[in-house]
Amino acid sequence: MVGLALAVLAATLFAGPAVAAEEKVLHVYNWSEYVPQSVLDRFTKETGIKVVYTTYESNEAMYAKIKLLKGVGYDVVVPSTYFISMMRDDGLLAKIDKSKLKNFKNLSPKVLNQPFDPGNEYSVPYMWGSSGLMVNKKVVDPASITSWNDLNRPEFSGKVILSDDQRDSLGVALKALGYSVNSTNEAEIKAAYEWLKKLLPAVRVFDVTASKQAFISEEVAAGLIWNGDAYIAAGENENLVYVYPREGVPLWVDSLAIPVGAKHKDNAHKFIDFLLRPDVAKECVEEYNYSTPNVAAQKILSPELAKSRITSPSDADLKNAEFTNSVGNALEIYEKYWEMLKTGS
Repeated sequence: MVGLALAVLAATLFAGPAVAAEEKVLHVYNWSEYVPQSVLDRFTKETGIKVVYTTYESNEAMYAKIKLLKGVGYDVVVPSTYFISMMRDDGLLAKIDKSKLKNFKNLSPKVLNQPFDPGNEYSVPYMWGSSGLMVNKKVVDPASITSWNDLNRPEFSGKVILSDDQRDSLGVALKALGYSVNSTNEAEIKAAYEWLKKLLPAVRVFDVTASKQAFISEEVAAGLIWNGDAYIAAGENENLVYVYPREGVPLWVDSLAIPVGAKHKDNAHKFIDFLLRPDVAKECVEEYNYSTPNVAAQKILSPELAKSRITSPSDADLKNAEFTNSVGNALEIYEKYWEMLKTGS
């Protein structure tokens, strides 16, 4: 009996540090206003896991911080599209254990298995959407707007907004010219730069965080906007219309990922699986108005969101659309021409 007691004691002492390492806490590093507080509170209530939520305003800021910390300090991050492959290649992400995600089955095959993460080994889609063209019908008949090239129309002079994201704006220019948003051909990227340079006199502002306010206030009359912002803007100003140009739109997906140095990987998987629940995914989408990759959640969305072409586009709307993927070393080419555009070179 003494031997058995000692064995039990030894096992308990041995297990102690492992249990302590997975404390009831989860450090999430995410975009601001992207998970409702009610969802975070419900997760804590159901699991007892406290969520420490920190925010960032750009993929670049998130990437730089995670790289500086070598993947330590956070348990869940939410990179966009090709930042997944960049972080994976830098050894900053841990593999996802899908055996711990019983709700993974709810995700649409259309969003899974993208080139930036084949097989979704390192990422789980959270929200997705498009970077489309919005116009004010007080300025022009929306039915006459069918192409990205329509941004050059004289009616929009001085009232065009472009994204301050180089891949979005150069991607739109590439699409306008009939190229891929993921081109690695310098001649094509240069042509996109020239297209934007020609448009520049009509551009009032480059922005990525306040585009919906610019449209609502009618400071701008046409330009690039994320679909979630477009949905909100159209709800505030009935003159605004979201258009899918015939050349296609850039698509993005924000994915849940686990940094390689995460101290609470089990908690991270629990949180990711919680966000994949249809009722939870529905709540997130109805709060922020982006598109959900969750098929089960899509079926229970409010009629307004389910019927909206902005948040629930048809296959026809997405004809020629492309997810923005990694361009490898060609990113330096994009950066060169983007800097030239922004400095007037």
